[in-house]
Amino acid sequence: MSAADRVVDELLEATVVGSFSRIGYDVRSRLGHWEPPLPMAGRHVVVTGATSGLGFECAASLGAAGASVTFLARDGARAEQARSALVARAGHDDVDFEVTDISELSAIRRTAQVLHEQGRPIDVLVHNAGALTRHYETTSEGVERTVAAHVLGPCLLTGLLLPLLRQGGPEAGVPARVITVSSGGMYSQRFALDLLEMGEADYDGVVAYARAKRAQLVLNHEWARRIDPSTVVFHAMHPGWANTPGVASSLPGFHRVMGRLLRSPAQGADTMVWLASATEVLQAPSGSFWLDHRRRWEHKLPWTRPADARLDQERLWGWCTDRTGGDTAAPAS
Repeated sequence: MSAADRVVDELLEATVVGSFSRIGYDVRSRLGHWEPPLPMAGRHVVVTGATSGLGFECAASLGAAGASVTFLARDGARAEQARSALVARAGHDDVDFEVTDISELSAIRRTAQVLHEQGRPIDVLVHNAGALTRHYETTSEGVERTVAAHVLGPCLLTGLLLPLLRQGGPEAGVPARVITVSSGGMYSQRFALDLLEMGEADYDGVVAYARAKRAQLVLNHEWARRIDPSTVVFHAMHPGWANTPGVASSLPGFHRVMGRLLRSPAQGADTMVWLASATEVLQAPSGSFWLDHRRRWEHKLPWTRPADARLDQERLWGWCTDRTGGDTAAPAS
């Protein structure tokens, strides 16, 4: 990117609306001359929440690039429909799914066991599943559902699939990749472990979602610290404001006001696909945060910056380890 292009990119970033909307995608993709994903033949990709929206577009694009795709979905009927559509988009039938509720730890353990029994190394794991839940809910294990779906569930799944990720990366000659889909909502919240899991009396779905998305970035850094980057790298990304079924149902006012400025699901998923396939990603430090093919700052408001980021990471890691029964354990490097 030239100096002039970089200035344009940074001006967009400063405007927020210009950066997160379709405008940012259109301008940056032209400036960067973005290309389709590199060939992914021989690679195995696991995507959570791929029956619609960003996850579906990510799985479809990687499948079309030649990757074998396994996706996780809560509803079996919707998963069957999504598989048929993904096969048509991919041009091959190496697309499979497992019915899993990512917020239920017992379901994650069952699915991880199935994937281990299948024995297929994993080259890319994309944590996309999740939702903004307006009303307070708990899982069968008594965990507030927003935290379970966005923090505990992905953390447990990563820990359980780590042996398969370590098999995939070295065999392909490059490290495996774990990609976490965050949200612009996290910019409004600082991380505070004591405030992460909200109770019924003070529950606010928008705030709970934003806090969980902030926690995802904290965990992204801790995974990167603990795991040798020659075997597995960890990246998080912000898709911008995309026109997905989840946004339409959970934020109808925002969806109505933004209208045509919202990105398409494919545009929102573009950086996910790029992180899963591009070789230049491997030159960036593990634990990075991205929007539109560039590393970005994780804080836009000064008061969200941590006093001690390392302490936050260690406290959240310990909390996740306790709540998942130690299945997230990975040695500190």
